[in-house]
Amino acid sequence: MTQSVPGSTSTWVGQGDGVNVTEAAAHDVGEVFDRLKSSRAGLAASDAAERLARAGPNAVRTHHAQALRVLARQLRSAVLVLLAVTAVASYFLGERTDAIIIGVILSASIGLGFFNEFRAERAAEALHSQVHHQVVVERDGASMEVDVTELVPGDVVHVSLGVVVPADMRLIEASGLECDESVLTGESMPVDKNTGTVAANAAMAELSCCALMGTVVHAGSGIGVVVATGGRAEFGRIALGLGERQPETDFQVGLRKFSMLLLQVAAALTVGILVTNLILHRPFIDSVLFSLAIAVGVTPQLLPAVVSSSLATGSRQLVKHKVLVKRLVCIEDLGDMNVLVTDKTGTLTEGRITFTDAIDGAGVADERVQRLGLLATEHSRKQRATKVLGVNPLDAALWESPGALAEPVGTYTELGLVSFDHDRMMTTALVRGADGQVLIITKGAPESVLSRCVGVSDEARATLQAKFESGARVVAVATRVASDLTAVTAAEEHDLTLAGFLVFLDRPKPAAAGALTRLRELGISVKIATGDNPIVAEKVCADLGLHSGGTLVGTDIEGMDDVALAAAAIRATIFARVSPEQKARLIRALRSKGGAVGFLGDGVNDALALHTADVGISVDTAADVAKDAADIVLLEKDLAVLAEGVVVGRRIFANTIKYVLMGTSSNFGNMFSAAAASAFLKFLPMLPSQILLNNLLYDTCQLTIPTDNVDEEQLEAPSHWDISFIRRFMLYFGPISSVFDFVTFGVMLWVFHAGPSLFRSGWFVESLATQSLIVFAIRTRRVPFVRSRPSVPLLVSAIGVVVVGASLPMSPLAKPLGFSALPLGFFAALVGMVVAYLVLIEFAKKRFYASMELVPPDAGRRLGAHNLHRRAARFSHGGPLSGGEPLGAAAPGDSIRR
Repeated sequence: MTQSVPGSTSTWVGQGDGVNVTEAAAHDVGEVFDRLKSSRAGLAASDAAERLARAGPNAVRTHHAQALRVLARQLRSAVLVLLAVTAVASYFLGERTDAIIIGVILSASIGLGFFNEFRAERAAEALHSQVHHQVVVERDGASMEVDVTELVPGDVVHVSLGVVVPADMRLIEASGLECDESVLTGESMPVDKNTGTVAANAAMAELSCCALMGTVVHAGSGIGVVVATGGRAEFGRIALGLGERQPETDFQVGLRKFSMLLLQVAAALTVGILVTNLILHRPFIDSVLFSLAIAVGVTPQLLPAVVSSSLATGSRQLVKHKVLVKRLVCIEDLGDMNVLVTDKTGTLTEGRITFTDAIDGAGVADERVQRLGLLATEHSRKQRATKVLGVNPLDAALWESPGALAEPVGTYTELGLVSFDHDRMMTTALVRGADGQVLIITKGAPESVLSRCVGVSDEARATLQAKFESGARVVAVATRVASDLTAVTAAEEHDLTLAGFLVFLDRPKPAAAGALTRLRELGISVKIATGDNPIVAEKVCADLGLHSGGTLVGTDIEGMDDVALAAAAIRATIFARVSPEQKARLIRALRSKGGAVGFLGDGVNDALALHTADVGISVDTAADVAKDAADIVLLEKDLAVLAEGVVVGRRIFANTIKYVLMGTSSNFGNMFSAAAASAFLKFLPMLPSQILLNNLLYDTCQLTIPTDNVDEEQLEAPSHWDISFIRRFMLYFGPISSVFDFVTFGVMLWVFHAGPSLFRSGWFVESLATQSLIVFAIRTRRVPFVRSRPSVPLLVSAIGVVVVGASLPMSPLAKPLGFSALPLGFFAALVGMVVAYLVLIEFAKKRFYASMELVPPDAGRRLGAHNLHRRAARFSHGGPLSGGEPLGAAAPGDSIRR
């Protein structure tokens, strides 16, 4: 039932800059309009523009790439800052050449990280610029669409099923309106909305006359006047309080813990080396610089740049594969997915529904059934004549069938209509024929229609069953003479007589079988949620080779509690005759079992499930509300396209792990070797500037890791390796690297009788060669080059860095860098050591993976703050969040940023 509140006059007058939603809820609509200097007709466009300039955009996030913020992240390392300060001090104490070299290398390292991270932020900005969330408002006395960020207090806004409420609103009209406010209150049940006032200072959960920003319309529709936008809205206050940064995923938490582990190791090494060198009476400044350089070498300085570069590269790859992600983090979400719930039409089938036959209960062709079906549609006569059709594909197919418009439907007068809904699964029309007879015509799901019919023969039921088993979609049509009626309601849908069936066909998509196989290979369990008959869905799945673990229908789901549904949902494959609310409940049930659940849908009724899923996926041709709710938009409705997107997400994870494992093997081993060598050598094993140069060249090589190929077995399931695996890897492979460093020390001291300069040159080249080339072994569990080939950029960069490093001691830069030319015999020894190192790593790799069973922990579900951040992403703006002063209604401690 639609509720409406007329306007009234009040002395509660303001300047139109907005009001706290709790205050607005305690006043009637007329008073709110007066306070906002608005009306039921909305604002004038010029007035809205002035208010926007004063209040600022309706946004709680900015996606503008900020160079200074990215640069600040590069300078966040305390070790790096301390090293820079020490280098400046050494410059003024006379060590000018070394200080300048260290400064140049540090600047290059910072610049490298800045360039890659800033480029990734620009990629994210480009993604946001392609995504626009529109809302219907009243401006200049007419309905129009504007960007959600352009809403201002006083705007009159329309909301409907599946829409995210764009601002805090005082409701003017509410027609069966229910809102899911779980993102704000944590309550899972939708809240009924009306237009009556509430008590002053009511709790947020009690604001029944208001629709709150960030909540989702669960049912019905409504119209409201905007009272607060952006950081002044309740949702905005919470989102701004959480800050701009997204909550960490499980993998990001693991990386942070890994970084903290290395920082602890670096701190221990720094203190130990400094104390040792001071005991050995070495120069203080040199000892400090050396210690800090070792710390910089151990810490993964470019890890953020590698992750950002991987995500930016992945977004470009996904676009090539016809997948558009709204935010870079969605790529990781897509790779995590291990359960996909999808509709049937257009994914498993061609999506081109054709009307094939109209038959009576005996299966005999009957044109009267087609005529009755045409009469029971939700379109005006003008729309029927011009074939301007709605979104119902079955009605569209019926009207587009041969001879449809030739049917004498124009001789009937429509007296009333009860629209289709997912509870009744039917449409009912009341019509009067040329002979004056008034007829109720009901059309819908056969199970629902037949339950309201009398005298349905066994022959009719057998005909229906046969059509279902053939894979056809069937709509039942029934009638009843009702001469005394002038209007119709759902209560009149009884004592009907079955007229017959309308038969439609939507053929299975030939390529779908291959796509289903590919998804199964990727460890993704595919489940079908459809409004169609279960027998039809089972037939289509069988034709495509999708093994069914069972079928649940909407009535089954309705009778289950959450625990029973979660257990049943894991086993079942097909969910038929399900409503939008049941789809969303199904998604929640699957998530409760630890699954990373994706949902693919393109209709208005899919919006609730899209919001509920870990990964909401829609298509470019979908209804606007579905695309608005989705995290990922496919430019082609094809499961093969989605499978490729999953592969890209998992490839990014796998390549990021490679950088982490590199840092825990040779790089860590080399820095540990340097620390140990400083204790027994009479000189520093490598100058601080040489350590930093080594680290810079190594990091430059690693920046091509995001382009690397990934073995098929690494894509078969989401990977969620934790810090314990990385720690074991470090303790296993790090010492192997150190062993070969000590072999190099022996060769330089006892074979070549090297002095400080020659020793440092030899170890610089050997350490750079081993830690750069080891990537070819670490990147795969297979035999490198033979069964697993690296990407060309990685191959070229790794070999190129080794060549550059080996050339430096013979270059004009040798003297300022503290190098000496190496004898030819050293290079022969170097080749032997590198080959022996790589061979030993291969044997160690096989033993390491054979001795441990990698059982990835369950992926942590992203609830709470993650969902709020995800919802906040739609309220993002390309510029600063500027505007007027926040309202004084903020609670103490609230952080209102503009």
